[in-house]
Amino acid sequence: MKNDRLSQIWNSQKGPENLESPEGIIMKVGQQRRRQWISIAIMVMTIAVIFWYAVSYTGFVWNDFSFGLVLMISSLTFRVLLEILSMYRKERHLITLDGTAFQVYLKRHYKIRQWINYYITPICFGIYCYGFIKLLPFFEKEFSKGFYYYLLISGFVSIAFIAWIIVRSIIREQRNLNELKA
Repeated sequence: MKNDRLSQIWNSQKGPENLESPEGIIMKVGQQRRRQWISIAIMVMTIAVIFWYAVSYTGFVWNDFSFGLVLMISSLTFRVLLEILSMYRKERHLITLDGTAFQVYLKRHYKIRQWINYYITPICFGIYCYGFIKLLPFFEKEFSKGFYYYLLISGFVSIAFIAWIIVRSIIREQRNLNELKA
């Protein structure tokens, strides 16, 4: 995409006075896109590590341990697919719509993102946590007490950190929606 070309097209448009400048909208879209790519990269790396662990250590035996790993992998994979779909739809509209129509679309996009953030993400997060909890009895049985406590503490600290990131991201997207409404 060429920001200069988009700026020219959007600057030639007439719209309501309360619309943000095209540069501001492009900047916000770019920031959200970078954040989405970072989120996708982190989730894909997590999927790769969990998948590697599953292939290396489960021996393709179906039990609660492998079920927990499948839950963790599937919830993250679903979330990655939602993020990619969301980015694709937004980019496609960014290229095809004029500035005013894109701002209307962007409001609708953030409403969909709200639905994803308030309903889908907590379900995926809950499934991920449940998958982790399914692993704990196996960790306790297989590892020493000290290492098990390390996994327990670091696992729940990581989950709390992920929850904090999710909440922060939801607040940021809500702020963006509120700015678009103004």
